[in-house]
Amino acid sequence: MDFALPGDDHPARAAFRTWLAEHPSPSAKEVAEAGYVAPHWPRPWGLDADPISQLVIDEEMKRAGIRRPINPIGIGWAGPTLMHAGTEEQQSAYLPGILSGEDIWCQLFSEPGAGSDLASLTTRAVRDGDEWVVNGQKVWTTLAHVAKYGILLARTDAEAPKHQGISYFVLPVGSPGVTVRPIVDMTGDHAFNEVFLDEVRIPAGNLVGKMNDGWRLAKVTLGNERVSLSGEGALWGNGPTAADLVDLVRRSPADLRGAAHGDIRDRLVATWAEGEVLRLVRLRTLGALLAGRTPGAEASVRKALADRHGGRVMNLARDLAGPYGLLSDGGPLDGLAGKSGAGTMPGEGGAAWPSSFWAKGFLFSPALTIGGGTSEVQRNIVAERVLGLPHDPAA
Repeated sequence: MDFALPGDDHPARAAFRTWLAEHPSPSAKEVAEAGYVAPHWPRPWGLDADPISQLVIDEEMKRAGIRRPINPIGIGWAGPTLMHAGTEEQQSAYLPGILSGEDIWCQLFSEPGAGSDLASLTTRAVRDGDEWVVNGQKVWTTLAHVAKYGILLARTDAEAPKHQGISYFVLPVGSPGVTVRPIVDMTGDHAFNEVFLDEVRIPAGNLVGKMNDGWRLAKVTLGNERVSLSGEGALWGNGPTAADLVDLVRRSPADLRGAAHGDIRDRLVATWAEGEVLRLVRLRTLGALLAGRTPGAEASVRKALADRHGGRVMNLARDLAGPYGLLSDGGPLDGLAGKSGAGTMPGEGGAAWPSSFWAKGFLFSPALTIGGGTSEVQRNIVAERVLGLPHDPAA
């Protein structure tokens, strides 16, 4: 199979260029309405794009400096689940705001006592007439402090086996009784939160799918989450890639103190090759999605590989910088991409990844093997669902 992208005569490329000529400075809403935010989604929300067409569109958008709205949980996880199990009313109410980025979403799954063993969650939802009353606590909730909506797992049958008594809801985060408290990580950033739910009332119509079918839908969400978290960039689909590091070394070797060492060169080649493997696995995963299959074990394979890969990219960047790798706000990685034309940030007019980004990426990279399902969980999924190995013995 030829993995090179097609040329100017590809229909998706020609269609995008025609649209761009008519919308030279498109708003996020215009990009969403044209189907270019999630082109692989079915119409009218996307373009039913095949994997090659999606990659062609991605390339054209990067060339044009057009950034998709930043709404990772809404676009990557909530939206696909709503398309899978939501009603037409729910899809019409939520998907436009998700795609345009006007409505930021968060994921209310993990709890202090239910992380990797998510089915042990204790947050309760009790039906009261035309509403559900929710009580409990969630943690590690990314973007809860700015989110308008959250996808919520809550136990709706305390007597059922733990995987069968869970339901899936849409929660308006601004509802009375919702308290959001920040969790600041070691990079100094505040993306995570803990969320307390105290007698929170949500409409009965906010139940997604059937009552007590939430665990099945959670697996749909988590499968899409693992696809999103193992995207092209080294940090959960964001940021620079191994190819960006190769470009920096090739174009500015004198500025990178560690580039001359044989060990660094070997690591750079190995990391680049690993990135290419992940890119090709991504094509396979996209193909499965477009064939109508929900992400399964292949998403776990890619996430397990991508998590370690992200750490290697950021560690290699630190070592390439030599002693400057100890600094958070300076050094040879700062501005190099802008000078050389390589490794530039998407949609930022050719701006370089700043040194502060590399420093924070290095500090953040250990979290890659935990968020969205630990590496151990991913390997258990592969062991059981791909290799047919027995389950771990009960404790």
